[in-house]
Amino acid sequence: MNRRDTAHLAAGVALGAWVAFAVLAAVVVGKQGVPLWPDRGLLDWSVGHRPVVAQAVARGVTDTGTGVVPYVLVLLCALAVGRTARHRLTLALLGLGCLAMGQALRYGVMTLVHRHRPAGADWAAHASGWAFPSGHATTSAMTAGLLIAAVSLRAPRGTPLLRITIGCWALAVGLSRVYLGVHWLTDVLGGWLLATGWLAVCLWAATRWLPATMLSGTAPTTLDPAEDHASQDPGR
Repeated sequence: MNRRDTAHLAAGVALGAWVAFAVLAAVVVGKQGVPLWPDRGLLDWSVGHRPVVAQAVARGVTDTGTGVVPYVLVLLCALAVGRTARHRLTLALLGLGCLAMGQALRYGVMTLVHRHRPAGADWAAHASGWAFPSGHATTSAMTAGLLIAAVSLRAPRGTPLLRITIGCWALAVGLSRVYLGVHWLTDVLGGWLLATGWLAVCLWAATRWLPATMLSGTAPTTLDPAEDHASQDPGR
């Protein structure tokens, strides 16, 4: 897919994700934050199915979706994908900036919506702040998107299993928040939609303004054009 097609696809995904997010946020606000149709049933099921081992696994998974872990993952991928020191630095700054700005956007929306979390008696993990959209779900989804983009640049036609694994990790982090009782399902859905919309905007901007060599995943050539032409001259 060329840059123009990629930009058009990113713009379409961004528009669809933001519209869906706006509709969901409007419903949440209109219902004054009360649980929506799928929220209560899934939370009740989670509370009734919490063996000790499952809780420990869920806490371990959920902890990978916040704090320094997402930033370290994005940084390592940028260093692995970049072909030169300058590219590595640029990709690292762009990836970390995308993640940080997405988190700031999520925090602003959360403050405006100020939806309450489920009752504290249902919690199986520590949580703070308002509920919508889920911070863990948003952060892990943005991180997964950046990691998948990095993998795609490094090996455009390979590692499908790795991409699926990364996506499943983000899915597991989001669902763990519902399982642990600290978020409604619609909080997690809101986080995924916000992350998708923001990543699509970042992808659109990247395809518009980043150099082609940085997006191709191939090493830039250092061979001088004149020397290359001369080496192919049959008279030499």
